[in-house]
Amino acid sequence: MKLDIEQYRMVKEALHERANLLEIAPHLSAPLPIMLPVYKWWQLPYYWVGIKLYDLVAGSNCLKSSYVLSKSRALEHFPMLQKDKLVGAIVYYDGQHNDARMNLAIALTAARYGAATANYMEVVSLLKKTDPQTGKVRVSGARCKDVLTGQEFDVRAKCVINATGPFTDSVRKMDDKDAAAICQPSAGVHIVMPGYYSPESMGLLDPATSDGRVIFFLPWQKMTIAGTTDTPTDVTPHPIPSEEDINFILNEVRNYLSCDVEVRRGDVLAAWSGIRPLVTDPKSADTQSISRNHVVDISESGLITIAGGKWTTYRSMAEDTINAAIKTHNLKAGPSRTVGLFLQGGKDWSPTLYIRLVQDYGLESEVAQHLAATYGDKAFEVAKMASVTGKRWPIVGVRLVSEFPYIEAEVKYGIKEYACTAVDMISRRTRLAFLNVQAAEEALPRIVELMGRELNWDDHKKQEQLETARKFLYYEMGYKSRSEQLTDRSEISLLPSDIDRYKKRFHKFDADKKGFITIVDVQRVLESINVQMDENTLHEILNEVDLNKNGQVELNEFLQLMSAIQKGRVSGSRLAILMKTAEENLDRRVPIPVDRSCGGL
Repeated sequence: MKLDIEQYRMVKEALHERANLLEIAPHLSAPLPIMLPVYKWWQLPYYWVGIKLYDLVAGSNCLKSSYVLSKSRALEHFPMLQKDKLVGAIVYYDGQHNDARMNLAIALTAARYGAATANYMEVVSLLKKTDPQTGKVRVSGARCKDVLTGQEFDVRAKCVINATGPFTDSVRKMDDKDAAAICQPSAGVHIVMPGYYSPESMGLLDPATSDGRVIFFLPWQKMTIAGTTDTPTDVTPHPIPSEEDINFILNEVRNYLSCDVEVRRGDVLAAWSGIRPLVTDPKSADTQSISRNHVVDISESGLITIAGGKWTTYRSMAEDTINAAIKTHNLKAGPSRTVGLFLQGGKDWSPTLYIRLVQDYGLESEVAQHLAATYGDKAFEVAKMASVTGKRWPIVGVRLVSEFPYIEAEVKYGIKEYACTAVDMISRRTRLAFLNVQAAEEALPRIVELMGRELNWDDHKKQEQLETARKFLYYEMGYKSRSEQLTDRSEISLLPSDIDRYKKRFHKFDADKKGFITIVDVQRVLESINVQMDENTLHEILNEVDLNKNGQVELNEFLQLMSAIQKGRVSGSRLAILMKTAEENLDRRVPIPVDRSCGGL
């Protein structure tokens, strides 16, 4: 076995930075046990040795020691696991965090220490001037554009740092149009599924999928996140998840879950594609090979570029970059103080902080836990802004959508955290868009209304924000791909017996044999079984299945729905569940004939 010193140093650095991240943002990050299921006996010692070496390299930064599980214990911890041929499992510990909130916490902490931060700011070009001492042309600032207003202005600086991820090369070419590209962007698709697909406190990793890629399957925000793919892509500010990638992840998930668990396409609640800025080192002899570490590059004009790396090592990447800036531009600075420096919300956070939120403000326990885990010790500021519910309990904290713990006060507080658009709010201040696109769309009108009050938006601006956010959900968060699972072109693939059964159910609502049902038909049936539902909700329910948008659900559309449900392409259809429940209630109310009850009394 050849010892790879570079790889060893990179892993050692990452483990040190992981420990630091868990220390400085304890509310946003936590250790997570991850299981590697083993289906061949020879793999057990092979994986065990590798994981134990990982523990050894971690040293004092090891979160918890890895361990081996028998087949029965593995199934006890992960009951939905495929049990056939399973011989055991190995569990190791890694860290997990709320990435969007972590990014925001870093920016807010920097602002607290004197950094000038700006949101929605685009670099149009780089400014240059000739150094009078050397006669060389140096980068001296940037021409910037406020994306929201279109206003442009210059920012002068002694040093300019290019830390733009997948957009690295576009800024490098502003400096030197002949600069060689160093970024090789790769798209990684993730999907979110209901929480019942994984245990609440254990993830799963498959290190060798059918095509050699790594797939993970983790509990996240009380849901299950699965990914990822690795596909070359073009750089775009609006990456879109493909149906092919979504189905690849689903197929890999099926390989590891019990046949008792039906993995359905309709259970994909959100899907998105991120762009990894993989880079080559321009100073390396092999300029084609991907650098496994981050790269700090200094151009002839003094532009400093930091690229590559990964989330865990962001702090050491920043330290290396600043050190390069100090050396190159003769800047005055003391030693780095970021190791152990608490990020926004972390200093006075504790695991029991949420209890004070419940006791002092009358918040629901679930909402209080969410606020504590999202804002840390700043959760009290959000709680102070919470609206009274008018109920006996909870006293304050009106939810944006019923099944998630996000409250209206977070919208007001989010504006203090530089939120400028509705997309900011549903994706980067709350995580609604990443957890359930339909829930995010449901919350949008109220979010826009609240933001409009705070930011003085007129009706035109509100409508513009609504449309932009819906477009974001439709294309970038998988709503389009989800909605295409049921269209007016969907095939009906049902057995004759199933078609008869669903026709009978449909005709209990379509009593007049019109061939379609309307809100009036549904209301009539619901009233007969003493169920009340407001007209707006009924309209939404029927609209989900009204494929040709003519204001009614036809028999063919209902059969298309039931066929899509059987195939697993659609799940959680409110109309299907409502009609089945109503049918069962109606059947129970049918009077028993005398000749079927032994004559009666």
